[in-house]
Amino acid sequence: MPLDAAFDQFPTLDTDRLILRDVRMTDLEALFSIMSDRRVMAYYGRPPHQTIEDTRAWLEQLLGRIERREALRWAITLRGNDTLIGTVSLHNFGPGRVEIGYELNPAYWGQGIMTEAVTAVLNYVFSQTDVHRVEAIIDIHNTESKALLEKLGFTYEGNLRQRYPSDRGFVDEHYYGLLRDEWRGATTP
Repeated sequence: MPLDAAFDQFPTLDTDRLILRDVRMTDLEALFSIMSDRRVMAYYGRPPHQTIEDTRAWLEQLLGRIERREALRWAITLRGNDTLIGTVSLHNFGPGRVEIGYELNPAYWGQGIMTEAVTAVLNYVFSQTDVHRVEAIIDIHNTESKALLEKLGFTYEGNLRQRYPSDRGFVDEHYYGLLRDEWRGATTP
């Protein structure tokens, strides 16, 4: 099935601890608490949101991209609690490929939640769509993201020199890829 079919019926994904559902305007406050946190935004390539209006504008752009079929974004919620604690996105679609991104409220770091959430999205992508390759581009200093990608079987494919501006000057990024036949259908830890 083409990935485009996900826009017709948004795929809700569930794991032992999580429900991944569509992002909604009602998630605004939870998103602001994430997007305004310097720890989360340190490797995002943009400054932390200063006001809830910053997050509202960002969310409206995101929902517009989803409506135009340019991106998918799952809200990560704990089973039994519909409050957004993070997101996983698919964007930069190309023939047979897609880029993945994610962020998580720091209160939930170190609990394996992002491993579980990204695993669910990868299982969906490689079992329910025709996507052949998932890519991830991360700040070279983001050791936690690097560890997550490598744990899930992504391969480091190179360094993108001085790819984006940050408060540290132009920053290099690491490029990772995962092919359909490399995905081991990982289960959550």
